[in-house]
Amino acid sequence: MSQESSPRPESALPEGRELVLKVIPMPADTNGNGDIFGGWVMAQVDLAGSVLPARYVRGRMATVAVNQFIFKQPVRVGDILSFYAHVTRIGNTSITVQVEVFAERFRAQGQYVKVTEASLTYVAIDDEGRPRPIPRDGLPATS
Repeated sequence: MSQESSPRPESALPEGRELVLKVIPMPADTNGNGDIFGGWVMAQVDLAGSVLPARYVRGRMATVAVNQFIFKQPVRVGDILSFYAHVTRIGNTSITVQVEVFAERFRAQGQYVKVTEASLTYVAIDDEGRPRPIPRDGLPATS
């Protein structure tokens, strides 16, 4: 199916979210259909999702849950992917993050399509891999 044969809804880039990663998928990242392999996208989302929690955890952390993962549109070779994140919950040992991924299509620069969204939870861990408290100083004020 050609890129021009099915219209893609355009999206505005999100406000109030932080751009945490930009990447361009390459031919080695494709699946049997020629689109970018979903597992590659998931790995990039996990990396992007870990950026904000790292500011609070101040040490080791691990992904403990992928709460939701929605593939909305295919990702293609040459797309410029922008990953936006925001923290949705900070617990005693864990942080949940929402990640939204927008593709700037290779042949449609300046136009963005939301291709993926996900919710992931990370837990702060000690040197033995056990959960540990997140330092409370420096956390954003809750309203």
